[in-house]
Amino acid sequence: MKLFTHVTSVVCGLMVLTGMSTPVAARNQNQASLKQEAALAIRRGVKFLEKSQDVTTGAIGEAEQPAITGLAVLSILGDPSRDPEALPGSAKKAYDFIASAAQPDGGIYVKGLANYNTSICLTALMAHPAGDFRLLARQARKYVIGLQQDNEEPGQADHSHDGGIGYGGSSQFSDLSNTHFALEALYYAQALDAEEPASPDAPRLNYEAAIAFVSRCQNRQASNTSSWVSEDPANKGGFIYEPGISKAGEQDLGGGKKALRSVGSISYAGLLSLVYAKLSPEDGRVQAVLEWLQNNFSATENPGLEGQGLYYYYHSMAKALTILNLSELKKSDGTVIDWRLEVGNRLLNSQEPAGSWTNSTARWRESDAIYATALATLTLIHIHNSL
Repeated sequence: MKLFTHVTSVVCGLMVLTGMSTPVAARNQNQASLKQEAALAIRRGVKFLEKSQDVTTGAIGEAEQPAITGLAVLSILGDPSRDPEALPGSAKKAYDFIASAAQPDGGIYVKGLANYNTSICLTALMAHPAGDFRLLARQARKYVIGLQQDNEEPGQADHSHDGGIGYGGSSQFSDLSNTHFALEALYYAQALDAEEPASPDAPRLNYEAAIAFVSRCQNRQASNTSSWVSEDPANKGGFIYEPGISKAGEQDLGGGKKALRSVGSISYAGLLSLVYAKLSPEDGRVQAVLEWLQNNFSATENPGLEGQGLYYYYHSMAKALTILNLSELKKSDGTVIDWRLEVGNRLLNSQEPAGSWTNSTARWRESDAIYATALATLTLIHIHNSL
């Protein structure tokens, strides 16, 4: 299963988004221009990442976080100008660095954030053009599966974090961001079974439990009976970071009522989780989050968090909407949005002369030019390939 491609079967049964925001000819011209400009911006972003590579270790970015190298190598591989028949030297060195971070337990990490690093590195390994590092990928997959939480009574959904995956280590807490990275890696790692079926006794993720955990992070009373869930229009259908905790805090609804604020980036992570877990696109949870995301679309901020996590938001949006093959969003008032033009032009206009991007809001590492550039470049790759 290749990265940067549409999974058109996923969208069967999705509500059809109709309407044209501009006349057809002008719209097509705008998209053709965006595709060309995006290709140039991707090339500049990749050059910046390659220049940032440690010539000795092959790491791109902080060596203690191999996930950043994983994101960077995905950017290098997604560059539409590269020779598809040859693996760039920078990518080869990056893969060698990722392999050097493999641990005896099967994880790919150095210090902490074990699931985050392993999951993103596993996704990068599955993108290797020649299919190298398959043994390493199988070990990483087994490790990620083993991180799924089952607290208190085994096999019983008796803890709000059961079924999800967190950062790893001794923590019993799952969160939607880590869970979606794990589900993404396992989604692409399905190709391993096509090459060599897993043994009957191989560990498998409990997808029913994973979907239940994801559902416990959604502001939707029809599928989440938690006391914090709100049906107020501003948050209904969106997702929060983990059951009972929103990184955007509370919203005062008046009359003594409060709601945990839904967030754009994590709502796309929730949508992707449902897609990777192969939930029916007609499922009310999928429809509800799509409605919230359409009504709260922004190309200038991460809804609910303003500038915080902006590039994570762009990247998760581009992954979700391209895998669902959605070229336009439609708000409840009838406004039609060509999200690729909106986000694509925003990124084109904010790229630095060096080819990099940075977020002036430093939370979640986005002031790090290498990390932000990898996310921005990947966003443009998804947009470019969908045009």
